[in-house]
Amino acid sequence: MSPRWTPDPKIRRGRSVVCDLHVHLVFITKYRRDALNDAMLTHCEQIMRQICVDLGAELREFNGEDDHVHLLVHYPPKLPISTLVNRLKGVSAHYLRKEFTGQINQHIMHGHLWSPSYFAASCGDAPLKAIKDYIKGQKHPGP
Repeated sequence: MSPRWTPDPKIRRGRSVVCDLHVHLVFITKYRRDALNDAMLTHCEQIMRQICVDLGAELREFNGEDDHVHLLVHYPPKLPISTLVNRLKGVSAHYLRKEFTGQINQHIMHGHLWSPSYFAASCGDAPLKAIKDYIKGQKHPGP
């Protein structure tokens, strides 16, 4: 049996699932303090890439400024976004505090680097209108 489409290596395949899930995450520093510098962002990216690998996900894009970071993560359906976020924030904060103790301690409050809140948005290749139109255009079987 031949596939109905040409296999795409960017799409995840499992025993009973084919998926292409991406999430855009934004983490801000506690009290939006300017705590991050270039070296810290570089190290943060390395840490977060490894965390994603450990969780079976892939960090596709990473960038940030002195008070926040943006991530684009390609993740499997079995991984809850809340688990992904908790691990990314917790482990990165631990290693950044350990590596950059003096720089971070002057900015963090009550031992926290990241704000407890975060932004998460699902994203994909097609705009929502295109997906809605595709679903509406499906051939509904008659009576």
